[in-house]
Order: sequence, then C-alpha cells, then structure tokens
Amino acid sequence: MANPRLAILYEHPEWFKPLFAHLERRSVAFVPLYAGELSYDPAARSFPYPMVLNRMSPSSYLRGHGQGIFFCREFLRYLEDTGVRVINGYQSYLIETSKCAQIEIFERLGLRYPRARVVNHASQVLEASSGLQFPLIIKPNIGGSGAKIQYFARREDLAGAVQAGTIELGIDQTALVQEFLPARDGAVVRVEVLDGKFLYAIRLFPPQAGGFNLCPADICQDEKASSTEGKPVVEYCPGGEPEKRRMHIEGYRPPTAIVGEVLAIAREAHLDLGGIEYLVDDRDGRHYFYDVNALSNFVTDAVRIVGFDPYGKLVDFIVHKLGELESNLAADRGFIHEKI
Repeated sequence: MANPRLAILYEHPEWFKPLFAHLERRSVAFVPLYAGELSYDPAARSFPYPMVLNRMSPSSYLRGHGQGIFFCREFLRYLEDTGVRVINGYQSYLIETSKCAQIEIFERLGLRYPRARVVNHASQVLEASSGLQFPLIIKPNIGGSGAKIQYFARREDLAGAVQAGTIELGIDQTALVQEFLPARDGAVVRVEVLDGKFLYAIRLFPPQAGGFNLCPADICQDEKASSTEGKPVVEYCPGGEPEKRRMHIEGYRPPTAIVGEVLAIAREAHLDLGGIEYLVDDRDGRHYFYDVNALSNFVTDAVRIVGFDPYGKLVDFIVHKLGELESNLAADRGFIHEKI
C-alpha cells in the first residue's frame, strides 16, 4: 500500500492477522513492525510513520522473544519523544507490564482487589504471606496470559515450594503474593474499552482442572457454539495452552457502576483500548479487580457472542485518529506557511 502513515508494533505471529486483514479490506495502508527483531537510532529525531499502534505482548518471553518486552519500553518512549502519536503508548505499556503498577491504580481509585504483597526474592515469600488468607497465588509482575502463576492451598504447601526452590518470580524477579478469591459461579468478567468508552464484556468460565490462561483470542478455534438462556456462548481452546482445555464464554453486561469503575481504571492506565478483568468473591458477594490488559485479543466468534465485530470498531478508531493526525499536520503546515 502506498504512503503508509501507520505502523503496527506486534510480536505474536497469529494474534494480529485478523486486524491486518481488516485494515487491508478498508484499504488502510500500514507497515508491520516485528518487535522481536527491531532497532532504532536515538539520534534520528523523526520517524517514518507518524502513528504507531502498540500491540506488544507481555507474554512474548514464552515464545523466545523476551528481549522485545524491555526493548519496547525504550522504543515507545523514543517514539513519543520524537512526536509520534502512539496508540497505547509508553504509559499504558508500563501498566501492561507491571502487576504492581496495576495495584497502585486500584489503590488510588479506592477499588477492591485481592490483597497482595510484593517480593523480589523467594526468601521473602513466606513472610509476605503472613496476614493473607489461603489459598494464595504467586503471580509474576510480568506474566501475560496467566503464565507462571503458582497456586498454594495451604501455608505448608508454600513453605515446601520455598524449601524446594520451585518458586518462580518471573523475568524481572518481582512477583505478587496474592490471595486467591473463589469466583462466584466459577466465572470472571473481562470488560473491553475503546477510546474511553465501553466496548463489550464477556464472562469466562475457566475449566475446573486448573490453569490461568483466560485469553479469549480470535486465533482460538471455535469448536462448538450454542445458546444458553438466549445468550450466545462459545467453547474454545485458549491459545498458547500446552494442553487444549475448553472454556465457556458468554456475552455479558456489567452493572453500570462497575462499568464506570472500569473506565476510570482505563483513564488512569492511559489506555486507548484494553481489557480489564474482575470477579465476584463468592464469600462476600463483592467485586474485585485483578488485571489490566493493554493488549486486547478480542473474543473469538465475536459477532455471535457480543453482537458485533470489535475489529471493525478498532479500525474505525484508527481511521478517525489518522484523520485527526492529517488535520493537525495540515494545520501545522498552514501555520508555517503564514509565518513565512
């Protein structure tokens, strides 16, 4: 495509094919930038593409591309310093790659979340668990798709793992020691936002046999579709799981108050788009937020489940932002011409 104004920073080889296909159908010129093998010159104070959509995945280290995670932090800062309009830019990426930063947002907004302590060495895990209610999880600060989360039903189990040296703290050696809450109906809710507005929400019912990968990516195969109480649902295999475990998903509309809290989180996290997850604690009936995702892999079979194609909405947003960019550039050129 001629004269692209848009570049898309991506890493996963499959997750972005639907977006690329939608852009091509709309004749939106773009250049893909593969984050796993990339470089830049900090002395160059301009960039060929005035708009960049950041779709970098924090789970890239699971695919041998961990170098991209920390590189992109520097690259996104560089892009913004040179005047590039980055969708889900440097600040949102910091939140995406830090469970600790996400908790700080919940704290600032006065929202409930599972109680947690932050550690940087396995020797601190047992002490950090004091005062927390079991079961607990050890959640890496940089995880992605629920990766490397460890579950401990009892303090004795946790002590045994510490002694055995099997505690995993993640690639930045920082992790949460966090209470594991029993989700009402076994379900969690993921709310997607776009441009400061509610896009859609889904309820996910993880399989009982463990696993924390709740990614509803469109790459997953739609193996069985049905309808429950008039609500479209789908069962599918979460992408990236070593063993294919089926998960039930249904469209859902959260209470208005919770949607307001989600949008407040999105503003604090500087999200142009993203997914925010919560569950209802079966013990007290209250909702608790636990994850902020700047990288949104839209739900599989979206038209059936949520009633529309979210990729179409995302491309509408991109086209609108490109139009704003062109208007601003034209105004700047006109101002310079008048000055001359």
